[in-house]
Amino acid sequence: MALTAPERRIVLLIAGVQFVAILDFMMVVPLGPDFAAVLGIPAAHIGWIGGAYSLAACLSGLAGTFYLDRFDRRRAMAWALAGLVAATALGGLAVDLPTLIAARLAAGAFGGPAMALAVAVIADNVAPERRGQAMGMVMGSFSLSAVLGIPIGLELARLGGWSLPFFAVAGLGLAVALAVVLILPPQRRHLGDQTGTWLALFALLLGRRRNWLAYLMILLNMIQIFMIVPNISAFVQFNLGFPRPQLGLLYLIGGTISFFTMRAAGRLVDRFGAAPVSLGATIGLSGAIWGCYVSPVLVLPVMALVPVFMVCNSARLVANTATISKVPGLQERAGFMALATALQNAAASAGAFLSAVILDTAPDGRLIAMPENAMAAIAVGVAVPVLMALLERELRGPPPQDALPCPALTAPDGH
Repeated sequence: MALTAPERRIVLLIAGVQFVAILDFMMVVPLGPDFAAVLGIPAAHIGWIGGAYSLAACLSGLAGTFYLDRFDRRRAMAWALAGLVAATALGGLAVDLPTLIAARLAAGAFGGPAMALAVAVIADNVAPERRGQAMGMVMGSFSLSAVLGIPIGLELARLGGWSLPFFAVAGLGLAVALAVVLILPPQRRHLGDQTGTWLALFALLLGRRRNWLAYLMILLNMIQIFMIVPNISAFVQFNLGFPRPQLGLLYLIGGTISFFTMRAAGRLVDRFGAAPVSLGATIGLSGAIWGCYVSPVLVLPVMALVPVFMVCNSARLVANTATISKVPGLQERAGFMALATALQNAAASAGAFLSAVILDTAPDGRLIAMPENAMAAIAVGVAVPVLMALLERELRGPPPQDALPCPALTAPDGH
């Protein structure tokens, strides 16, 4: 069943929000070797910069668990985007590792709530039977950031210096924030009949089996991915001899394929369930990690293996997000997603920091111990489809007895 016109309008707007928030995070990783050379940062420490963003997003997500459901989601999202824009612009003004980390901490503090609110808005306005399609479109922002954002960012850095992409993303974020204010209807339906304290809501979110299955799945998924992602650019360049001028093309190919794959994955989730999609994606993901980082005999070239990694990661992300959005009730949705986003960013930070601990940098710039890092990442991800199957079975059961009351359903425009 296709999305309705109001659903599609909101989904496209939220996809823009996600594009900015995701690109703000993702662009730092492939730019790592560029700004590392200028700012005197060892290649093996690039993971600390990505981890700083994730750590701040984790802490702000934990705080958001207590307050995000108390506000109009449109207003809260606009403020979160405004803070993200300012912090991203400051990143372009960094002069060394500490100032860059400080700017990324600020960006993460606003980016985490923005992404949690985006998923909550989709879940509020799109019927469950069409949510896989909606999440496929929204999660397509990951692919578009690779198709358009990362290659353009790499080219901007080549032409105008490493800081230019930061300023470009800040400008784009400002435009999206204005669009949210002008286009998105007020999102207040969740505000009716709220009872209990913030601590009571937090205890409620931690007291359900289905919630814990979702949280654990998020943790393992993100730890696996971010043991690999921060090191792709440096590894393929310095270990495999991949030419820097073709780096943008690598992300372009992977992102283009992922964009179409994610939309297809959303429809597959709606039709067959998330567990089969998650299982297939995990198998492909493990194969790509092994072939590129553990045993890079190059039966498949880098230009194929890295896009396979991106495609499988994107498909599993669609399955995960679509299923997780069905776990909370309406009036606890932003709080649940804020906590989920906090755990997601904590796991991403842990994965990035763990890879930075495992890896070392050789005098010629090569990353040492990448096979060990990759095998550990594969081991972490094996449990993700198992947890997905358990969560889907849990969701087929009756709703939790402690679920908060839900006001009557209204149209996305509030009427």
